[in-house]
Amino acid sequence: MYISNGFVCGGEPQERIQIVSVKPLDDMMMLIEFNNGETRLFDATCLDGSAFAPLREDSIFNNPAVEHGIVTWNNGQIDCAPEYMYERSFEYSDGVYA
Repeated sequence: MYISNGFVCGGEPQERIQIVSVKPLDDMMMLIEFNNGETRLFDATCLDGSAFAPLREDSIFNNPAVEHGIVTWNNGQIDCAPEYMYERSFEYSDGVYA
């Protein structure tokens, strides 16, 4: 057990997942390196809704930045939670994804 932000939690504390680097690929795919050492393949077409509509433009999608462990686009106007990206990505090793 441990205390986090004033709450008692069961189990062991988990390190917060963060993004270390990101590389945009064709067809709105991305290679993302996480702080746990994993590189994963993320299909950004799952990001729907009006907030993510600008990502359909190559000039925006192909220019991501990593700010404080989070992928952002369009000068920080668009971002996505690293937990979401991790959960919806696929294992990727030596050019092969599972």
